[in-house]
Amino acid sequence: MQNRHRNREIYFKEQNKCTQKYVIPYIEQVLPITPHLRILEIGCGEGGNLKPFLDLGCHCVGVDIDTAQLERAKTFFMDHPYHEKLRFIANDINEVSSKEIGTFDLIILRDVIEHIANQEAFMHKLKCFMHVDTLVFFGFPVWCNPFGGHQQICRNKVLSHTPWLHLLPTYLYKTVLQFGGESINTINALISIKDTGISLHRFENILDKEQYQIVIHTHYLINPNYDIKFGLQPRIIPKYLQIPFLSDFYTTAMYYLIKK
Repeated sequence: MQNRHRNREIYFKEQNKCTQKYVIPYIEQVLPITPHLRILEIGCGEGGNLKPFLDLGCHCVGVDIDTAQLERAKTFFMDHPYHEKLRFIANDINEVSSKEIGTFDLIILRDVIEHIANQEAFMHKLKCFMHVDTLVFFGFPVWCNPFGGHQQICRNKVLSHTPWLHLLPTYLYKTVLQFGGESINTINALISIKDTGISLHRFENILDKEQYQIVIHTHYLINPNYDIKFGLQPRIIPKYLQIPFLSDFYTTAMYYLIKK
């Protein structure tokens, strides 16, 4: 397990930097980020992805089921000059109504959709928080990519650095994790991710079924996150290598902007 997974302030700063450097410029290809915008982040954690938007004066709402992370978030933003424009809600997004929080100009899900059960129902629910011009940003690791199972959270250094480990059959995956000395909580978390991990084909099928339109999308061979974590410059996969199904095994991240 890397120190960034233990030290949530480090993780907060990494999210902030990546969103500022890569996510906002990506979104601004379509939507200029101005102070009048209302921003919703689903699965916000400590709010690192929201900070660059709040820095620009946007009205921000973060929803997360993890109350401990939200308590830390409040301390991180306590002295922010625009803290009155920020609201955190500790709840499952499926239990939050649009009457409670309204609609938004931009909705962000960064490294979240791959953790959500029943993704079809979630994508249907998402429309409640959208008006006709709302954009939704998704950034997520494709399930079959070398570390799409999030095995980097393992404490065992061999397991945490083993690519495609998560593609083992579930019973064998559990056995390897147990043999490697991983805790029950870690094993359960990794199996849960195995249950909800999402492929490009599945994600785009859901978009089609729920009548969303892809505004722009980008396949990354080197995830923009890796610049912040490891100093590796992002690399986009050229179109001729975006081979259906096969490219899932080497696409480390996808960025999408979608709308109704």
